[in-house]
Amino acid sequence: TNVIQKVPVPSVIQTASGLVRGFVHVRQNERLKDELENDERFLAVTDATVSSPAGEVIFSGPFMVVQKEQIVWIMPLADEQTGNSNS
Repeated sequence: TNVIQKVPVPSVIQTASGLVRGFVHVRQNERLKDELENDERFLAVTDATVSSPAGEVIFSGPFMVVQKEQIVWIMPLADEQTGNSNS
């Protein structure tokens, strides 16, 4: 199979049941929006932390997938080193 180069984008994802923080991996020269619009049903997140609506951490792990249908909104975070955001 072909290896697809992806860039980790620090992101916050609001789902129906909680808030996910971590890195969404986006193909080079594409936007986070492009990753959401592809045909895959799930979005991979690395270094993921899930918080309840009350702000309590309920899961933390190196990898998780989020079903795209459960995403209410998603936001790329500013790159702490450069001050840029990848949208």
